[in-house]
Amino acid sequence: MALAYLPNIEELLWPEGFRRDVWMIVDAARDRKVFSILVNSYLEYSCLYSGPIPPALEAAAPYLVQLEHEDRYTRELLEHAWGNTWGIVMRCDSGLDRLRRHLRQFLVVRDPRGNRLVFRYYDPRVFRVYLPTCNESELRTIFGPIESFYAEDENPQDVWEFRRDGGRLLQTRKSLAAARSAR
Repeated sequence: MALAYLPNIEELLWPEGFRRDVWMIVDAARDRKVFSILVNSYLEYSCLYSGPIPPALEAAAPYLVQLEHEDRYTRELLEHAWGNTWGIVMRCDSGLDRLRRHLRQFLVVRDPRGNRLVFRYYDPRVFRVYLPTCNESELRTIFGPIESFYAEDENPQDVWEFRRDGGRLLQTRKSLAAARSAR
């Protein structure tokens, strides 16, 4: 699926060509290929979990990865990820350590009884539903240094772009198929 839309995904993420501000949280629990692609690439990435973790969990953990413009490993990751809900993409000028620290704070939430739960916010199916429910303060916290988020729609020919405008959320659905035919 993504192969058909890859040029449009790249155009959306890098409208002005090479920049080092595009990141993705990929969920290695979605498919064994995720971890394999990461460890066999030279892309900069880091596990969102901290400390030593068992190999089985390491192969199924969420990872923050810096995507590179016109890079074969980035293309391979996007080709496999798109349409398979492997994660969300974001634009952010921060470095890996700062962005990782920011994103780690959302991994665990508490339910109404105070029980700790793992929050898989980086699943596009969750993210698309969760983000629009946030109030101004929550949006400020979630976005932090992040300029925009991108999540595939349930129809992978569409992508959702989420930005902040002051205290409110701007969400725009963009058609990858329309972008391709507009060329």
